[in-house]
Amino acid sequence: MKMTPMPPSAPARLLRFAAPQVFYPLAGRLVPWCAGLAIVLGACALAIGFFVAPTDATQGEVYRIIFIHVAAAWMSLFIYLLMAFWSALGLILRTRLSFIMARALAPTGALFCFVALWSGALWGRPTWGAYWVWDARLTSQLILGFLYLGYLALTALTVDPHRGDRAGALVALVGAINVPVIYFSVTWWSTLHQGASVSLTRAPSMATTMLAAMLLMALAAWAYTAAVALARARVLVLEREWPAGWVRELAHREAAARKEPA
Repeated sequence: MKMTPMPPSAPARLLRFAAPQVFYPLAGRLVPWCAGLAIVLGACALAIGFFVAPTDATQGEVYRIIFIHVAAAWMSLFIYLLMAFWSALGLILRTRLSFIMARALAPTGALFCFVALWSGALWGRPTWGAYWVWDARLTSQLILGFLYLGYLALTALTVDPHRGDRAGALVALVGAINVPVIYFSVTWWSTLHQGASVSLTRAPSMATTMLAAMLLMALAAWAYTAAVALARARVLVLEREWPAGWVRELAHREAAARKEPA
């Protein structure tokens, strides 16, 4: 009796995207959509935050830097957790694409961490009277910046990319302990940094237009991260998979499309 093959399970269907030859064209289709969404959302967020949202009664106009600062700080934490997730997946399942995704996310996370630190300093000068204080939130965020730099250095300076993947994965996993420290620092210690303005357990302590601008900027940052990380991952895939036949075939097809010699 002829057996009817069972349809692939949901995990199996998802795992097929871990194949570089499947991921590469999919990422190429997603990049322009994510980039366009980031531009639209970012423009709307800046317009609402700088021209529609009211002036804060306590901080005045200087508070408007939060529309950049908060989104950057959120993304610096979120991206590091994503790096830790992909690193753990790579170590457990030995999937090449997992390490590639962790590497592709790291520069963007480091950028957001840098923006969060500098925008926080610009906010702190008129608010606290100093650009920098050794506050628990600020210090733990600075440690996150060093963790990003350590990851980038380890993965870039190691001659063997596979050894660099493993070394970077260990940094990402160990450093992930710092993320909850940053988030809960304003609760665990007495700090100058204000508490969270947006919480899942209580109503937001800001005007609706302020909240809308902040959330739109966060969504823009997510879309930007997706676009840049996917574009960077495509480059890393080509670097890693260059000896594979599908990469050479792709190069020949693109050269033929441009009417250039392969």
